[in-house]
Amino acid sequence: MRAIARALPLCLALAASQSFGGAQLYEPLSASVQAALSRAVSDRGVPEVVFANPADGERWLAEMSSRLEKRIPDPAAREEFLKTVHYEAVRAGLNPQLILGVIQVESAFRKYAVSRAGARGYMQVMPFWVKLIGTSEHNLFHLRTNLRYGCTILRHYLDIEKGDLFRALGRYNGTLGKADYPNRVIRTWHGNFRYDGKLR
Repeated sequence: MRAIARALPLCLALAASQSFGGAQLYEPLSASVQAALSRAVSDRGVPEVVFANPADGERWLAEMSSRLEKRIPDPAAREEFLKTVHYEAVRAGLNPQLILGVIQVESAFRKYAVSRAGARGYMQVMPFWVKLIGTSEHNLFHLRTNLRYGCTILRHYLDIEKGDLFRALGRYNGTLGKADYPNRVIRTWHGNFRYDGKLR
């Protein structure tokens, strides 16, 4: 009984470190799509929040920061996280608040989350993507790398599905045809991260 009691904290720690996000499924890519995705993950621009009016950007950062204060307590880390989310989302033609919804559902904002299928980081990216479109230096636990891949992959799925977000989210999670995951992400996006300010 004592052995079980001693082992329990370790088991709980391991369970807490796991994400219950799904996993993108490997699908062969045409050479042109593979090249385009590879270019998309290799850009080295500086992540910045870009709005038509800088004051709008400050308002967005302040608003989203207040919503994430409990999940990311350090103000500097929270600002870096939000700037990176906004930059990578906008760069991929995605709504930044949607990406925050994906991150909450996929990893609960845990940088080192690992799913049962092996998906990694904030956006639960499967390692096969690094071999497919990246380079061996790409670390999926690195904030910007993870968000770059996650946003690029979701954009790719949106393109495949001709803009159908519900189906694209199903592909992203590896649960295409099932309603639970897309509905959870959309509910989280609209419930926790709705923002009516002026996005670029």
